Amino acid sequence: MLSQKRFLFRFKVPCGYVVSGKELDESYCLPDLSLLEFSPDAELGAVNNFGGILDFRIGWNEGGLFFAVKVSGKRQALWCKAASPNESDGLQICIDTRDVKDVHRATRFCHRLIFLPVLGDGVRSEPGVFWFPIHRAKAHPNPIDTKKIKLTNKIFSGGYELKFFVPQDILTGFDPVEYPSMGFHFVVADRELGNKYFIVEPPFPYDYDPSLWGTLALVRR
Repeated sequence: MLSQKRFLFRFKVPCGYVVSGKELDESYCLPDLSLLEFSPDAELGAVNNFGGILDFRIGWNEGGLFFAVKVSGKRQALWCKAASPNESDGLQICIDTRDVKDVHRATRFCHRLIFLPVLGDGVRSEPGVFWFPIHRAKAHPNPIDTKKIKLTNKIFSGGYELKFFVPQDILTGFDPVEYPSMGFHFVVADRELGNKYFIVEPPFPYDYDPSLWGTLALVRR
């Protein structure tokens, strides 16, 4: 029901500027829109919970996008398969560097990346990142070299943390001066805790329809 309500709105949230070398503090957290009171007086600023299990932070500068994602509250082991990233525990992000909301099929400015906290049920501790073409896309972005994405993980009792940097040269159309907003959606998948969504969830086709994504306003602090 909450996801259906969110479908009726267009959400824009601030994405703060990152000085090189700075950690993403709490001011970079994305809000949990499922807690939002859907009224004219609703404010996004203090809405940050995700059931107490997810902390999702994002920032930007001219060099690209910075992420810090922490999942906690787990009792079971991670279920991650490098051969099946779409079905694994992990994170999917969708980015539209042009933030177009009047089309239902992805353009060459739309990107879909999946991040796994480990590459195989804890047997291999390294994290992994995968690029996937978006279903029904009118065009695909320039070739994406996922090896350029700086990705680190931390596995701890009860969860994991992922930190990564997506450089501007693998984001087709990334130009924060000319286009200071981006379309954005994420899904944090977890077989034990359930999935967490930024805007909408199934049955909405969030993984290929950019009109359903929210907007990140690239702001300077």
